[in-house]
Amino acid sequence: MAAWGYVAIDKGGKEIKGSKDADNKELVLRDLKNQGLIVLEITEQNMLTKDISIDFGGKPTPRDMAVFCRQFASITRAGVTIIETLNMLADSTENKKMQKAIYAVRADVEKGESFADSMAQHPGVFPELLVQMARAGEASGSLDTAMERMAIQFEKSAKTQAMVKKAMIYPIVVACVAVAVVIVMLVFVIPRYMDMFEQLDAELPGITLAVIALSNFIKNNWFIIIPVVVAIVFVLKTYAKTSSGKHLFGKLQLKIPAIKNLVVKSACAQMARTLSTLLTAGVPLIEAVDIVADTMTNIWFKESLKEALEQIMIGVPLSQPLQTSGLYPPMVYHMVRIGEEAGSTEEMLNKLADYYEEEVEMAVQSLMAAMEPMIIIVLAGVVGILIAAVMAPMVNMYAALDNL
Repeated sequence: MAAWGYVAIDKGGKEIKGSKDADNKELVLRDLKNQGLIVLEITEQNMLTKDISIDFGGKPTPRDMAVFCRQFASITRAGVTIIETLNMLADSTENKKMQKAIYAVRADVEKGESFADSMAQHPGVFPELLVQMARAGEASGSLDTAMERMAIQFEKSAKTQAMVKKAMIYPIVVACVAVAVVIVMLVFVIPRYMDMFEQLDAELPGITLAVIALSNFIKNNWFIIIPVVVAIVFVLKTYAKTSSGKHLFGKLQLKIPAIKNLVVKSACAQMARTLSTLLTAGVPLIEAVDIVADTMTNIWFKESLKEALEQIMIGVPLSQPLQTSGLYPPMVYHMVRIGEEAGSTEEMLNKLADYYEEEVEMAVQSLMAAMEPMIIIVLAGVVGILIAAVMAPMVNMYAALDNL
């Protein structure tokens, strides 16, 4: 497959340049004309003339996917073909990675492949959940309904993620500012006071000597401390991606009281919402549970659903392995059991998702309310130590003068 550079005029009369990979010039010309472009020039590129492009587009967010699904459902319901819909969505998408994937999906659909199979070739952009929903929608002739359900799914996911991030931003920002202030005081402010005390030949108390030692250590070894901190962060991030790291950090999330409540409720909301969406679309339970397991963030919840999948395959109802796992609150498996007995599992899961999404919002607010005084207390303690280190020698000096 060769690379072809082109110059064309778009619908607005603007000249655009770009490149495409294709087997021959005719395929490039046809593709550009299908986009509504007036082609001025097409030339084959070599190593010297080939465009060098750097893709800064990151992985699409749940909000990006929600907008894509919502617009896809609205446009196709208006009678627009899938190919033209994809072309319109690609032109309006700001995320470069997603835009490139949509163009590729459109090209595959033009060749006769199904919409779901075309998206499945781009797992870095379109999650398995969306692919399965699209496949179920195509099979039932209700693709627009399936995409609308996925829009709701992604919107709920985006809202939950936004709440969790909101809870984490405040303590992270405060912690960074606190560390910066402490470093400035240790490196620049306190040494000036210490020089003054040394000139006065004053006897320094233990707390002051300890702070001076820490200040000297930072000033004399900053070129070692910074690489060590960076290396530690890199090692931890790398370890967190390994199986043992995922299990360790996942277990810590479930052990730390401050965040356990939020982690568990977030996992329950995600599991219930995703499973309900898949079952409502007609995806079989076994396949749906497998997909939901892959979407879980905490590996312990992921493995619990994988184990539940094995039980379901031999005829055990879903509520039973959820209960024996010990990870889910009683309300989860009780509601699922009621749904199984009444034949309304999707409805019960939907209600369960609504409940736990509200609980996540309340948990986030509670976590923020609890962390604010804790952060203030820690900062007060750190600043108090530094002030004590500065004031203690002065108090001793004044006491010595009073005794004269």
